Amino acid sequence: MAQPLTLEILDQLIGFDTTSCNSNLQLMAYVQGYLENLGVTSQLIYDAEEKKANLYATIGPQDKAGVMLSGHTDTVPVAGQNWTRQPYQLTEENGYYYGRGTTDMKGFIAVVLAAVPQMINQTLHTPIHLAFSYDEEIGCVGVRRLIHTMQNQPLKPAICIIGEPTSMQVVTAHKGKLAAKVTVTGKECHSGMAPLGVNAVNYAARMIIWLEQLAQNKEDFGPFEEGYDIPHSTVHTGTVKGGTALNIVPNHCEFLFEIRNIAQEDPRDLLAQFENYAEELLAEMRLTDQNCDIAIEITTEYPGLSTAEDAEVVAFVKKLAQSTANANINFGTEGGLFSNVLGIPTVVCGPGNMDQGHKPDEFIHNSQLQQCEAFMARLINELSTSTSQGG
Repeated sequence: MAQPLTLEILDQLIGFDTTSCNSNLQLMAYVQGYLENLGVTSQLIYDAEEKKANLYATIGPQDKAGVMLSGHTDTVPVAGQNWTRQPYQLTEENGYYYGRGTTDMKGFIAVVLAAVPQMINQTLHTPIHLAFSYDEEIGCVGVRRLIHTMQNQPLKPAICIIGEPTSMQVVTAHKGKLAAKVTVTGKECHSGMAPLGVNAVNYAARMIIWLEQLAQNKEDFGPFEEGYDIPHSTVHTGTVKGGTALNIVPNHCEFLFEIRNIAQEDPRDLLAQFENYAEELLAEMRLTDQNCDIAIEITTEYPGLSTAEDAEVVAFVKKLAQSTANANINFGTEGGLFSNVLGIPTVVCGPGNMDQGHKPDEFIHNSQLQQCEAFMARLINELSTSTSQGG
């Protein structure tokens, strides 16, 4: 059974509805209060409206680099999902703990917080940093403010472990993501006079077909990268909205698409190809009406993670996880930002499996919490007896 303190903290964390559209300040107040009671000072880095915050804290010596444990506090919505249990109340059944965020990723945060007393009692020679963010689920938005603050620090963590759900396997790579909104402005008219208008839906459809062809090209010809279930970059259109009535040629259509790229491919290059095609279509549209337009706006962008398999951080975390295998994941994390922007060698390793994340009746199994607790104990022992990492 997982430690009582882990389960007590997890119960508290699940009780906060930190869906990305909501504030996470109540949860952060709980975490900050918990740390203060243990004598640990933490810093909150707020968003522009001061409705959400990142938290950063250091346990151990302040003059060494150390190990950063990172996790996000926000969760995906439960609206529209068929839950059979209360999503914001931790429920245990036969070793399974149900609730929104149990796997993604409040289980990891609970284990980390429950280990803080041990971090203090064992007198760390090398510090452990806690970095908890907001709005990861909507494009790794919140952590960027934390990273900006960390850029001004004279000493940065030597390594970062992100506790996203990997079944405690050590992950060294994931794809990057670029998402964009396309707004097509045409010319409205009665459908009986359709040739005199510019059908925004039709032009949007042509652009979507172009993206589909790009996706097929990636599937057929690559480039490819081993280690992924889908070993190439992917392109996907998710939503389309346009038109007001069947008998009106629509003057407006918008759609959202995304590119998830492997490390060797730059999504901006693919976007540039798409923009060139859009320019060709726009020239065609403006033969009818100069007021026609195609606007392409990037809504989300974060880099992939690609940590060398022979990097020190990989060997170190494999030792803690008692694992010999590397893995890649198909979802994104904040790891690429820590690695690319701050230059911190980063891996992903945490309890639970993303197969349970984002779904109704999300759960984490007791054994995963126990494995993470053992991982944390080994980390603390390593940093209280050795200065090999971040010393």
